[in-house]
Amino acid sequence: MEELTRVLIVEDDHDVREATAEYLSSRAFAVETAESGEAVRTALAKSMPDVVLLDLGLPGEDGLGVARYLRERHDVAIIMVTGASDVVDRVVGLEVGADDYVAKPFEMRELLARINSVLRRTRRSDAVRAHAPAPRANAVRLGECTLDLSAHRLLGAAGDEIPITSMEFGLLRAFTEHPNQVLSRDRLLTLTRNREWEPFDRSIDIRIARLRRKIERDPARPAIIKTVRGTGYLYAPGTGQ
Repeated sequence: MEELTRVLIVEDDHDVREATAEYLSSRAFAVETAESGEAVRTALAKSMPDVVLLDLGLPGEDGLGVARYLRERHDVAIIMVTGASDVVDRVVGLEVGADDYVAKPFEMRELLARINSVLRRTRRSDAVRAHAPAPRANAVRLGECTLDLSAHRLLGAAGDEIPITSMEFGLLRAFTEHPNQVLSRDRLLTLTRNREWEPFDRSIDIRIARLRRKIERDPARPAIIKTVRGTGYLYAPGTGQ
């Protein structure tokens, strides 16, 4: 018997939380709920969800703090729930590692479509990694950092692990496999197997900006992943040392 997809709903509004849980349960999801950051940690200690539906307007520790906690420790899909006008929170949420967002008030069918879309992307990435051929090198230097291709980890200068998402790892691997080549957004989507994203949206730009903060000495003047205006991005090996 196939295991049900697990969804953790993080929402402090009781009515919204229960209505969403009831709807997703009726669509054959295994649903857990939490009303705060503390409750999220308790839920994770019991079982790991496949996707977290995360309201940003939580009491106490807000949703952005919970998103950072999740992304730094777990490779789990995150869908933010924001107010319709909360553009800044939406962008910050994507920058800290959320995979998608849905604005309140949302239609349940739209929510279901976004969950399924995110799950398709993450599961396809997992499948690609599982069947990927062995890399030619186990590690690649990125300035003062090291990308461990075997362990799917990014290490700092002191050997400390720097948290990265599956998409961020895919981007770094694509760049290191195509050094000194200008890669368009469309080409990067193909190389990372994320064809459901649109090449003209900000998904690639946001993630590269986040990567630069992790690997560049001066993210405002990137030397490792350079912008080629009007075309795309270029990985320059041997720079940023």
